[in-house]
Amino acid sequence: MALDPDIMACAGLVQRGDPERFAATMAAPVAAREKLFPLYAFNVEVSRAPWVTQESMIAEMRLQWWRDVLDEIRTGTDVRRHEVATPLASVLDPDMAERLDALVEARRWDIYRDPFEDMEAFRSHLTNTSGLLLLAAARTLGDAPEEPILKAGYAQGLANWLRAVPELERQGRIPLVEGTHAAIQALADDALAELAQARRTRLAPDTRPAMLGLWQTDAILKKASRDPAAISENRLALPPFRSRLGLMRRALTGRW
Repeated sequence: MALDPDIMACAGLVQRGDPERFAATMAAPVAAREKLFPLYAFNVEVSRAPWVTQESMIAEMRLQWWRDVLDEIRTGTDVRRHEVATPLASVLDPDMAERLDALVEARRWDIYRDPFEDMEAFRSHLTNTSGLLLLAAARTLGDAPEEPILKAGYAQGLANWLRAVPELERQGRIPLVEGTHAAIQALADDALAELAQARRTRLAPDTRPAMLGLWQTDAILKKASRDPAAISENRLALPPFRSRLGLMRRALTGRW
């Protein structure tokens, strides 16, 4: 089955910019890929916008461009022609377009070097980025409950964030509210508990492909809890073979 050229362009963008979500999406049915790739391509474009320029005003303009796209989808006006914006308009409903404005707004943190004010601000950042993205992914595929998916998305976001800590620090950012080993362990344990709670919710089969991106989350968080020093030493990544095997197992069983 040939994909639309815009979907192919979105897939290529995700493959280059977010290879793990690309792998997870390729493990999903083709019909799900056609809905997930535009959403994940949008996320790639938004997440990289603050990093492609040293000029904060230009970065702000790039983010505003995507906020304008979401507003066009929300209001039902003609959406500007763009290889990502065009297919995105076909998979997002007005409510989710409005909700994703918070995802774009959260990315303004990446433009500047201010630390998070407190743990509530840190948690909101991960929920509004990874959590809302996961919720949007699930809802492009079917009916999905909000609270457990946001909890799972937060856990996924934390796992990804902890792996990014060394690079963020190299860029002069302050990625953690408190970077002690005890604080990191508490963060990881809390996220694991929320993920376990989220998994008690039974999801409709058609929404489960959206959850494939969680395939590494447990293992990364458990490693961070067991060995917090692995974060600063950049040792959180899973061995490639173990990672691929985990994705294959979840794709075959439907478990997330």
